[in-house]
Amino acid sequence: MSERSVQQQPVVPVLEEQRLDEFPGAVPGRGQWRYRPRRVGMVWRSKAFRAGAVIAVLALCGLVIVSLVRDQTGTEGFLVGLGLAVLPVPMLMAAFRWLDRVEPGPWRNLLFAFAWGACAAALVAIIANSFATRWIATATADPASADTLGATVIAPVVEETAKAVAVLLIFLFRRREFGGVVDGIVVAGFTATGFAFTENILYLGNAFGEDQQLGTTGLASVTAGTFFVRVVMSPFAHPLFTVLTGIGFGIAALGGQRHRVRRIVLPLLGLVLAMGMHALWNGSSAFGPYGFYAVYGAFMVPSFGLVTWLAVWSRQRELRTLSAELPVYASAGWLTPAEPLALASMRARGLARDMARHWNSHPDRARGRAAARAVAEYESFATSLAVLRHRARRDGAGRDFAVREQELLHHLWQRRDIAGPALTYAAHATGRLRAHRVPPPPFPRQVAHGAPYPRQRVPAPHRHYGGYNPYLQPGTRQPGTGDGPVPPG
Repeated sequence: MSERSVQQQPVVPVLEEQRLDEFPGAVPGRGQWRYRPRRVGMVWRSKAFRAGAVIAVLALCGLVIVSLVRDQTGTEGFLVGLGLAVLPVPMLMAAFRWLDRVEPGPWRNLLFAFAWGACAAALVAIIANSFATRWIATATADPASADTLGATVIAPVVEETAKAVAVLLIFLFRRREFGGVVDGIVVAGFTATGFAFTENILYLGNAFGEDQQLGTTGLASVTAGTFFVRVVMSPFAHPLFTVLTGIGFGIAALGGQRHRVRRIVLPLLGLVLAMGMHALWNGSSAFGPYGFYAVYGAFMVPSFGLVTWLAVWSRQRELRTLSAELPVYASAGWLTPAEPLALASMRARGLARDMARHWNSHPDRARGRAAARAVAEYESFATSLAVLRHRARRDGAGRDFAVREQELLHHLWQRRDIAGPALTYAAHATGRLRAHRVPPPPFPRQVAHGAPYPRQRVPAPHRHYGGYNPYLQPGTRQPGTGDGPVPPG
């Protein structure tokens, strides 16, 4: 970073009355970042070692679960079940990922949750459920009642506990990336989606084997009926159960470190509710020939609607956090006044990415994609900055607050030349920032070759705006060469 750029960076705003201004306003370069994982001598504390161990355990569980399911369904049944069970997976994953668009969690956490549900949790459930059902049948000498008891009592407890372990692990070891209800819902949803995927392979594979024995085909087959009930009518069943556990962990995360009782009680309460709903769903057939439809219509669908509303409301709450926390950085000169308004709107965020791509796509489309990616990264870092400050205001600033804040501001500063104009334009275009008219795009395009991100030069005020330039805040000067804002005063 050049000396001139460092001198022009604004000072970091102080968090309320806490003395956090002992560090310099200029953000250090990447080579001088202090916020890094500590290097330790013990190999089992190495991040690479732990990641490799987790992958190895999940891969081993996957191989075992594939062998068990294939033994029960046969090779042909396994392939048919696999082909049918995979159909709802992209839809469910896309829905949960859409919900997580405000502050997207890293894919490694979500893939871990899915793999845990599909491999580890499913393996535990198959082994534990089979053992418990056989033990009950031997003790009571009544296999029929053992199957009913296993489905309504044993299976909900075992399966929901096994799935909850994935949420617990991310809550404990990825605490910085688990900050609220939305994160809990998304992690729990991915875990349950993986579990339902494996379970559907087993059920659909067994149904196909039964059809081959009976010679039934078409809509009257057991496979078609199983597919309709499990994939068409209730693909959200397992995610809905486990989401209750995720909501408990999410509310516990909102409580911060000071509410230790809440951090224990709320996840347990969510787990108990998940077990209860799962038991009601599995035992619906005991309520008569129409028990399944009664539970589905009177309980499952309203519960799904309520959880969906809570998830959307929680996402809007995250957006309100941005509009409340980011203006202090705009006042300090790090952001333009319009950026907090645009960042608090999903529509404005999408428009900013589209406009950045459009402005920089000629003549090289790759530059347009790079510009859109830079804006998306800018939005993500700004969201993390707002959440970091919100947590510090709620729980008190930790020892590493200042360093983390500096690094996030460093990322924003690197991308400001593309993201700033795009977000400002989006704020005007969506009506978030009231103005007499929407400013035109900042043409002509001028892209510096060789830069990691396309750098958009802001045109002189008289060129398009008639003396009005929405990309500059009060107290700043026309950058002209892509330099950052000059601090007020």
